[in-house]
Amino acid sequence: MSFSPSNAVRAARDDTLSMDAVARAIRIGEPGSFAALGTDFVTRLPATPTPDPYLIAISRETADSLGFDASLAEGDKRAAFAAYFAGNPTRDWPADAMPYAAVYSGHQFGVWAGQLGDGRALTLGEVEHDDARLEVQLKGAGRTPYSRMGDGRAVLRSSIREFLCSEAMHHLGIPTTRALAIVGSDLPVRRETIETAAIVTRVTPSFVRFGHFEHFYSNDRVADLKTLADHVIDRFYPQCRQADDPYLALLDETLRNTAQLMADWQGIGFCHGVMNTDNMSILGLTIDYGPFGFMEGFNAHHICNHSDTQGRYAYSRQPQVAYWNLFCLAQALVPLFGENLPEEGRAERVVEEAQKVMERYKTYFGPALEAKMRAKLGFETAREGDATLANELFEIMHNNRADFTLTFRNLAKLSKADASGDAPVRDLFLDRAAFDAWAVKYRERLAHEPRDAAVRAEAMNRVNPKYVLRNHLAEQAIRQASEKDFSEVQRLLDVLRHPYDEQPHYEAYAGLPPDWASDLEVSCSSS
Repeated sequence: MSFSPSNAVRAARDDTLSMDAVARAIRIGEPGSFAALGTDFVTRLPATPTPDPYLIAISRETADSLGFDASLAEGDKRAAFAAYFAGNPTRDWPADAMPYAAVYSGHQFGVWAGQLGDGRALTLGEVEHDDARLEVQLKGAGRTPYSRMGDGRAVLRSSIREFLCSEAMHHLGIPTTRALAIVGSDLPVRRETIETAAIVTRVTPSFVRFGHFEHFYSNDRVADLKTLADHVIDRFYPQCRQADDPYLALLDETLRNTAQLMADWQGIGFCHGVMNTDNMSILGLTIDYGPFGFMEGFNAHHICNHSDTQGRYAYSRQPQVAYWNLFCLAQALVPLFGENLPEEGRAERVVEEAQKVMERYKTYFGPALEAKMRAKLGFETAREGDATLANELFEIMHNNRADFTLTFRNLAKLSKADASGDAPVRDLFLDRAAFDAWAVKYRERLAHEPRDAAVRAEAMNRVNPKYVLRNHLAEQAIRQASEKDFSEVQRLLDVLRHPYDEQPHYEAYAGLPPDWASDLEVSCSSS
């Protein structure tokens, strides 16, 4: 082959379209990376080979964020792509490129569970692209030292749900891990029944959890605790270095981001289902999609995880559970607080300062939720009584089990002049009189808004989605995928990429769930 300039360009492009190039781009142990913290934090090991892997779906936008060309998953390259992201490299893992599983601990359902860790996740490394560094992780790639009694595998149904929901949340504007691809295999995996295996490739700046800090605190490993905190500060919160106490500042930043995340969840009607401390991100991201759900018929006490028999993680409790989890994080960080204080009286001063920081959660969460609700109700200005009006709407939604997403979406059609546009939202309530009484108050409040109806409706439709990942939509995609028809997974992903837009061809995806969907249950066993 002669290397004219055009041939050289073509050869360079062909190289970027190879899986070898992808493998080179995913680096591990680079300075500043989590893997570089060493063997006290991670265990390096290869993935368990997955037999006959095949690609189910890919997110082109996530591929773009990594600098990967999505055409790698097409045509004669598709098999190599699936093999690599199933954890099957073309040759043995080089020692300096071995993936890792991380150790952490945590509270599960409010009870200390001790050491946990990546029981079925392996991080391949991280990619640097467009001035961002993103970790790339396989979920379901086999046993690790932290698998306990598990098999280290994930199954098709939970993998499809995580893939779709993490991408849906991103496009809803809610901080989240993302998903690059799902790879399947006919390998049998035993859960409540025999299912088939699947691996999700997850992407995020960091998978560090509250539980990482709890692990080193609970084992009295203060030096490692400090190393971890310094890693998080230097990599993600460098502004904390300017504070009098960088570790208190780290707690404060985490409080702020977690409070905003809770406001985002509550405002969109999202229920996580397993808000254990090992499932809480130090960056305030939504992570670990196991049993989750978007609210349909509104029930303030809705429990999306049928394994949560006590309702600890019910929708209405999520903000308070987050606060409880943040207390666990604060306790784990206590040995680092006040390192420049004199030893005498230090312990008392540290606790006092930490309590002051913790109190800020209320000042972060309350205003964040109020701002979100004003936007959802179409209020450009803030007035006394707005919170009461929002709470009254939630009360009649709860009493009538009105659909969460459709109620807020259809509110944009309501006129502040008369009841001519009420029907789309009014018809969601069995108690029409209760809605009518509320609508009178709502119209009175709208009279104080300067925007005209069209501008207000457009603004409301930018914050009130038409499309969310309803359980029955995910279930339909899963059922088709179990028959090797993956078209619905990709189609649903395409719909969820534009949750706030009118999509006439996909109007059915925005409708109320069918009767059969009322029998759907999601539990921890699906993860």
